[in-house]
Amino acid sequence: MGKRVAVVLAGCGVFDGSEIHEASAVLVHLSRGGASVKIFAPNIDQMDVVDHLKGAPSEEKRNVLVESARLARGDIQELSKLSVQDFDAIVLPGGFGAAKNLCTWAVQGKDCSVNEEVKAALQAFHSQGKPIGLCCISPVLAAKVFPGCEVTVGLEKDDKYPNTAGTAEAITQLGCKHVNKSVSESHVDEKNKVVTTCAFMCNAPLHEIFDGIGAMVQDVLKLA
Repeated sequence: MGKRVAVVLAGCGVFDGSEIHEASAVLVHLSRGGASVKIFAPNIDQMDVVDHLKGAPSEEKRNVLVESARLARGDIQELSKLSVQDFDAIVLPGGFGAAKNLCTWAVQGKDCSVNEEVKAALQAFHSQGKPIGLCCISPVLAAKVFPGCEVTVGLEKDDKYPNTAGTAEAITQLGCKHVNKSVSESHVDEKNKVVTTCAFMCNAPLHEIFDGIGAMVQDVLKLA
């Protein structure tokens, strides 16, 4: 019987939502692993809306659930309706929306707050010993919610990972351990059942990011 996995999205688009390639990779690898998937997102306004063609903020207002529904092909539920009893694992793709809409890391760094529904979902899975998969910038959610956990956001001393060193330092300041892993690898925190991979924190070809997310998903399914 396939594992039951909840996927939590943060909108649609790298600069203000879930990173589309990461979300797609997560769903493809879960499908390949025989998992049954349900998709959720918080029913809240985005922190901001970015014109991805110009790379600049827009005056629009958009809703995280409505935008996430684009990626979910309309088959999505409010995060408030997620019940941990119905699932074996939870996975959160990255994208700047994870740092803007699921928490306030984008503006406050390690002093951020985490959306209450997101925090409750993560704590529920953690308390029941069910694995949590995170990629790109979303591992900061685990660092904020689970003091002492281990995560990776890439390699700290490598030009291909321009934002890793600063993020890793903030993770360390939160009392967590940052583990250096390449884009093709995942890190498994066995104690907390938190599985992470750096994805687009690395300037890598898309297939390498896809494979790294595959490693993360495989490890999540093994723990489930």
